Amino acid sequence: MRHFDFSPLYRSTVGFDKLLSMLDSINSDTPSYPPYNIERTGENAYRITMAVAGFGEKDLSLEAKEHVLTVKGEKQAEDGAGEVLYRGIASRAFERRFQLAEFVRVDGAHLENGLLHIDLVREIPEAMKARKIEITAGQPRQIEASTH
Repeated sequence: MRHFDFSPLYRSTVGFDKLLSMLDSINSDTPSYPPYNIERTGENAYRITMAVAGFGEKDLSLEAKEHVLTVKGEKQAEDGAGEVLYRGIASRAFERRFQLAEFVRVDGAHLENGLLHIDLVREIPEAMKARKIEITAGQPRQIEASTH
């Protein structure tokens, strides 16, 4: 991956410093385990699917805090399973973080066939949604503040 210099954007934008810092922090050394997909499942719905073969529900934890979703996996010690002669199924501990946009929240998560599905939904507050402004002819009207 190439390194991009975002310093010109810092000089010409206001309020995007968090986004630019996040883009700046992305580099080619990002961990690749476990593999995952991010997909859009609806207009305001998303799903993260992580391949977590060998991990059970008790081995996984999810935490959403301050626009960051953290997924951790730590395999519990197996008792009396026998001697492993070859280990091809990865079971190493991991921690993967996903930066969530404003108004995106975790709707639920479930484990199925070695895949962890995390459903996300974006809920834009009514005050932030676009609204139609009525155009009238004649004298200008005083706009009154709504009382909510």
